[in-house]
Amino acid sequence: MEKAQVNENIKFLRKKEGYTQETFADVIGIKRSLVGAYEEGRADPRLNNLLKMSEVFGVSVDTIISKDVSKLSNDELYEKSTDSLKVLSITVDSEDNENIELIPQKASAGYLNGYADPQYIESLPKFRLPMLPGNTTYRAFEISGDSMLPLLPGTVIIGEYVEKPEYIKNGKTYVLVSKDEGVVYKRVFNYMEEGGKLFLVSDNKSYSPYKIKGEDVLEIWEAKAFISVNFPDEKTDPDMTIDQLTNIVMELKQEITKIKGEA
Repeated sequence: MEKAQVNENIKFLRKKEGYTQETFADVIGIKRSLVGAYEEGRADPRLNNLLKMSEVFGVSVDTIISKDVSKLSNDELYEKSTDSLKVLSITVDSEDNENIELIPQKASAGYLNGYADPQYIESLPKFRLPMLPGNTTYRAFEISGDSMLPLLPGTVIIGEYVEKPEYIKNGKTYVLVSKDEGVVYKRVFNYMEEGGKLFLVSDNKSYSPYKIKGEDVLEIWEAKAFISVNFPDEKTDPDMTIDQLTNIVMELKQEITKIKGEA
């Protein structure tokens, strides 16, 4: 479906429900000029605004973004979607720019329960970094422990949202939010085709790699930057990570061979 169809759907449904751009903007909680920009194709609606529109229209988000609503019967238009569309809760500033929400280490347990709650996300500390590419959702997580040395406890990892475990790139670092492990920052190896597993690896070789099921992952954030008040120790061995990764790859190959043998 072309992007313009989404804009036409918004316009069609607004008129169908009897809203002017002004009254519709009031209901959604945005500026009238932004409604005009959506309908004219000059701006794309954020997910949180799409969710509000879905509630106002009584039409699923999936229908708004993937179908020509002008050609649907009322039964088709208002049919409840059976798809589990994941809507990421975000916050925006007065100019409709997405914030970066910060999850302090002490709040990580709460985030596991509130990650999908817009009110919880709204309560988190927020900031923006203009140097990061736009049109992308970011979140910041404060890490704990020494498993990812040389990054020290208290370092803030800024991650870019990744929709599915299948999109994970082998050897890159990610913040994963999972049912059993909570919020963790690890180097991840994607073996979704090998039984649906993700292998989580610490850069500190004192910690053993372990695996989790892709289906247990609630959110994925690819590390794009970090903020730290601690400068690197000049005594740190610059080749340590390379040695660690060599051992890691060997361990993973052994683990995969073992899994295949048990299948």
